[in-house]
Amino acid sequence: MSISDKKPLEFGGHSLVWAGDWSPKSARFAASSAHKAGYDLIEILIAEPEKIDAAMTKDLLAEFNLKAAGCFVLTASTDISSADKSIVKAGEELARQAIDKLAAIGGVEFDGPFASSLQPYEQPATKENRANSVGAMKRMADYAADKGINLNIEIVNRYESNLMNTAKEGLLYLEEVDKPNVYLHLDTYHMNIEEDGMVEGVLAAADRIGYVHIGESHRGYLGTGNVDFDSFFGALKTINYSGPITFESFSSVVVDPALSNALRIWRNLWDDSHDLAEKAIKFMKARY
Repeated sequence: MSISDKKPLEFGGHSLVWAGDWSPKSARFAASSAHKAGYDLIEILIAEPEKIDAAMTKDLLAEFNLKAAGCFVLTASTDISSADKSIVKAGEELARQAIDKLAAIGGVEFDGPFASSLQPYEQPATKENRANSVGAMKRMADYAADKGINLNIEIVNRYESNLMNTAKEGLLYLEEVDKPNVYLHLDTYHMNIEEDGMVEGVLAAADRIGYVHIGESHRGYLGTGNVDFDSFFGALKTINYSGPITFESFSSVVVDPALSNALRIWRNLWDDSHDLAEKAIKFMKARY
């Protein structure tokens, strides 16, 4: 698919719904489970690209008729919004490695909150922080475009980024980056915290939305928390959204301990990933 083409509507599931890592055993369990539940796509965390076996992954995707998206996050030591140019450089290099890995497995959608690191900041972003992030993103976008890959920048809440927290703020960032293969990645969990409802941000972003995460307010079963999913999916219909719609949920039973701490997932919100995933795809398809 060319990055200029309209994206296909695909229902995805984050691999962390089924497994906390991407070892051969875990990857097979996650891929087979996603296929059994009826998902089109599986989102794979590639924050540590060296841990992803591309050949094994590509074979699994073919075996279970799945497409793949690559989820990417940065830490304080690889933050492209840092005032330390060596840290920015390290973040760009890691991103290129992750993009290479996604290309090797045949994926085209690179998503996550990688405009800055995933951490609680103690102060607002400075002009230098923003400029460094935008500059790095421009270079990353060009690198990804050469491989036919889209960058989808996730808008997360104020406790996980100080750079941008709403869809409208994200649009201003996209204007500065000004690359055709860079989109916004909206997530209902974060929108429920930061947006003025679940409609306005979607309508404002419209065709600049390239990826969607569906997550409940407490990260558990859809429809059991506070997110107004009916309004959100109605807004997606209004803009005729086409692209990945991926279910994301975390429980300390499954998530890798390091990521669990980063996301503050300290509760066992569920322990039956099969039941969770099957109900989630029915929930999403009933609304879109």
